[in-house]
Amino acid sequence: MPSTASRPRAPRRDATENRESLLLAAGTLLNRDPNASLEAVAAEAGLSRRALYGHFANRDDLLRELALRGAARINAALLPGAGAVPGAEPTDPAFQLATVGARLWNEVDHVRTMALITVRGPQALLVGDALLPLREHVRGIVERGITDGSFRDDIDAHTLAHLIESAAISVLDESTRHEISTAEGRRLVVLSVLALAGFGHAEATTILTTLTPEEER
Repeated sequence: MPSTASRPRAPRRDATENRESLLLAAGTLLNRDPNASLEAVAAEAGLSRRALYGHFANRDDLLRELALRGAARINAALLPGAGAVPGAEPTDPAFQLATVGARLWNEVDHVRTMALITVRGPQALLVGDALLPLREHVRGIVERGITDGSFRDDIDAHTLAHLIESAAISVLDESTRHEISTAEGRRLVVLSVLALAGFGHAEATTILTTLTPEEER
């Protein structure tokens, strides 16, 4: 009789579904109340506290998983060619940067508080590493913009890319403190990152208004 001892055991379907339910519940609940307990997360998922601990040893484990999933989702949505309509990706650095800003807002708008905690909280270093492909993409845009003369050249590309990232996070921060609509948040992110790149209000607004729905997705 053949031995099956060395075969990895596939996760039970209900275990996989329970884990997904816990992560969805945690993302929803912690966005409303960052101090919500693990018991509350389990209840939101319709599961017991014991079931939660079967998947996550502690709160940090749960937050770490949420952070990594969020970073992966953002990378998938913002990196070149991700879900884009063929031929819809902009090639001009200014439009590329505006597109990154618009798509970023689309990804964090519904989880603003959780997103801010993720990039400024204990998981910030972990998320920073996970978002490295996106950061390199933004730095590449900045380098091309400086080279072709469309971006400011009084700040080196590495520093300017970091300042652009900080500008986007500042809008996210403001949106958790004051009521900002989805459309206004998107507008502020795009205008802020373009302003850092050296564009005036009129130029940035023109770029914003010419973004197509395909470019924003």
